Amino acid sequence: MSDNAPPRVSRRGFFAGAAATGAVAATAAVMPKIVAPVAVETAAAPAEPKPERGGGYRMSEHIQRYFKTTRV
Repeated sequence: MSDNAPPRVSRRGFFAGAAATGAVAATAAVMPKIVAPVAVETAAAPAEPKPERGGGYRMSEHIQRYFKTTRV
């Protein structure tokens, strides 16, 4: 017997390889069917004009709700 002989393949290795190949094939078969949701255009509120002298901070509803949650 020579030391250059290729290693023998065991049954366990064969079935592990077959299972991995099957998992990859199943994933590849499913991947084209996954579709990103189509972006639906929503009616956005018109943008308010920018302030002339900087600033731009406004007390909106969500900011008021936040301040209410921070009160002790």
